[in-house]
Amino acid sequence: MNSVLLALFGFLVFFLGFRFYSTWLSKRIFGLDEKIKTPAHEYRDDVDFLPTKKHILFGHHFTSIAGAAPIIGPCVAAYWGWLPAILWVVLGTIFMGAVHDFGALVMSVKEKGKSIADISSRIINDRVRVLFLIFIILLIWLVLAVFAMAIADLFVAVPTSVLPINIEIIIAVGVGWLIYKKGVDALLPSLFALGLLYYFIWVGTETPISFETMGLTKSQATNTWVVLLFLYSGIASLLPVWILLQPRDFINSHQLIVGLALLYLGVFIAQPVIDAPMLRLTADGPSMFPFLFVTIACGAISGFHGLVSSGTSSKQLNQLADARMVGYGGMIGEGTLALASTIAAVAGISLVTRCELPAVGHIADLNWAVYYDSWAHASGNKAAAFVLGGGALIESLGVSPALAKTLMAVLVISFAATTLDTATRIQRFILAELGSALSIKVLKNKVVATLSAIIPAMFLVFTNVEDPATGVVKQTGWALWPIFGASNQMLAALTLMILTLYFWQKKKPILPLLIPMLFIMFVTVTSLFINAGQFLKTNSFLFALDIFLIALIIWMIIEGLLTVFYKTRER
Repeated sequence: MNSVLLALFGFLVFFLGFRFYSTWLSKRIFGLDEKIKTPAHEYRDDVDFLPTKKHILFGHHFTSIAGAAPIIGPCVAAYWGWLPAILWVVLGTIFMGAVHDFGALVMSVKEKGKSIADISSRIINDRVRVLFLIFIILLIWLVLAVFAMAIADLFVAVPTSVLPINIEIIIAVGVGWLIYKKGVDALLPSLFALGLLYYFIWVGTETPISFETMGLTKSQATNTWVVLLFLYSGIASLLPVWILLQPRDFINSHQLIVGLALLYLGVFIAQPVIDAPMLRLTADGPSMFPFLFVTIACGAISGFHGLVSSGTSSKQLNQLADARMVGYGGMIGEGTLALASTIAAVAGISLVTRCELPAVGHIADLNWAVYYDSWAHASGNKAAAFVLGGGALIESLGVSPALAKTLMAVLVISFAATTLDTATRIQRFILAELGSALSIKVLKNKVVATLSAIIPAMFLVFTNVEDPATGVVKQTGWALWPIFGASNQMLAALTLMILTLYFWQKKKPILPLLIPMLFIMFVTVTSLFINAGQFLKTNSFLFALDIFLIALIIWMIIEGLLTVFYKTRER
């Protein structure tokens, strides 16, 4: 089968979803009333609350949610064949992920920019608010750890990406100054910045920067990058959004559009034949159900997106009508990235020769059967399929192999870094909210909350445990990936539960919210119980954490059911 058909199928469904389904949701459920004064105007402080043009906010939202996860997830999930991965990415995005993101953004704006957890206290009760906050905090620590490790690994593996990524920070600050202090329209500076970034990608390809050349071992180099990344994310999360967050994300949104255009142009020119089987059920790894639906999290539906919608995007929305483009459209953008990652994994890698795989080593001729010969290799290689397969697709356009590899690495790192500092900012908000709920005044301090966000995540990076799936000793953050996927999806289910109750109380149609909630809830609870069985045999810490998450989830579900029961009796 030709990979072009997969791309065309995805484009068509995404277009129809945005054109028709999001419009129906806007009118029948979410009620995008332009008369509503958004929190960006009502609470404007030019630090966290700032009215923002929709195309700039789209850039922030899009790049904040489109981190490494929609790349890593499909690259691993291709282990089960191309059909389940493609269907889950495309249909999950349209009917679940985009609905979740759109709804969370609208609800937060209508509730004065409050977080999902804060809203849950009004919809259900204060107990659920605290439980929600604890659950979110645990999840974000995992997000911070995983994304820091992913970026550090790529900096070490692709040292040509170091210069352009760090130069981009300086460029973004300059763009922010021009837009917000000099009143220059955003488009021209951001396009100039994009051109400058691509110039430094070329320079970086010729001038790699590596700590290993300075005498550090590979492990020491990776750990050094982790420390620097957490230092960066802490500082960036404390800066006003106009200085770095908005302009960098706007540049990155252009970069992603260009990068995706190059990838899909490569697909149409090279037309690689799908190397993977349509379906693979008998293998050494975990069963496709339920683990496909938690392995591909952010590329189909993700609870973290609800945190971005209600944590940063709702505080910058200029008018409620913009929520459709930002919320639903942003998820369509991420679905397009996940689709590209899937195509790279099931077809693009067949174009690759002479490469290094993280979990295997040197390969003379790469194909799907080599990359996915075992679950240990598939999960250990992570995003390599996207970098290698995507790079091969770009090479078909006449780009040199070294430059193509740098382009792909910069693409992945840019969005992972965006997610890293956005997640740190959100964690600061959430910790402050927990401090308010539990009367812990010290957590309301921005610096204390930021340190409390970073330090536990660093612990997950610098401690090692045995991976229950493979028996390999690895960093705790990577060993926790199955829990991250499941808890991330469960957060999405819980957010959908709050959305369902919220719009049910407003007497709106709720089936588009209820059905995804029930499906995701069933899948994730099942996966957490299966993981608990594995952890019980191998690692008591991971087992205890898994059980704790299950207990929190069941408690919140019971509280939600009781709310429905009492509200129904009142009616």
